[in-house]
Amino acid sequence: MKKVGIIMGSDSDLPVIRKVTDQLRELDIPFEVHVYSAHRTPREAAAFAIGARSAGFGVIIAAAGMAAHLAGAIAANTTLPVIGIPCSGAKLDGIDALLSTVQMPSGIPVATVAIDGGTNAALLSAQILAVEDGRLAEKLEAKRRADAAKVLGKDAGILERL
Repeated sequence: MKKVGIIMGSDSDLPVIRKVTDQLRELDIPFEVHVYSAHRTPREAAAFAIGARSAGFGVIIAAAGMAAHLAGAIAANTTLPVIGIPCSGAKLDGIDALLSTVQMPSGIPVATVAIDGGTNAALLSAQILAVEDGRLAEKLEAKRRADAAKVLGKDAGILERL
């Protein structure tokens, strides 16, 4: 199975990345995590992206706040799918990061999830990998059924709570 590369712009993004890694572990998807900054370590970020395909990665998740150029910098250096997670910050609650991540120029796509949307980034990466992996597709289908059952269980008990 291909690995998921996870890059965060700063270790302050770790709470968001934990959502990613927890979900990937639940689905038995191998991953690798690094801290690279689009601005402070651009060479290292580019080198990772350039070598990602040959290193066995199938998708890359990039999480960053504020200017949030990391996902775009990674996407500019690989043709692997890149998923950007805009991270919330102290000043604009992540709106700045969301706009930076989603507004990529034509020709350099970045899929973007919600602000601090680590779980959805992990699930989207799993769906991308599942295109070629039937076993993973079955795990995703089972997760959807389990999630639906939880909601229906809450539905069944809601009148008792009112």
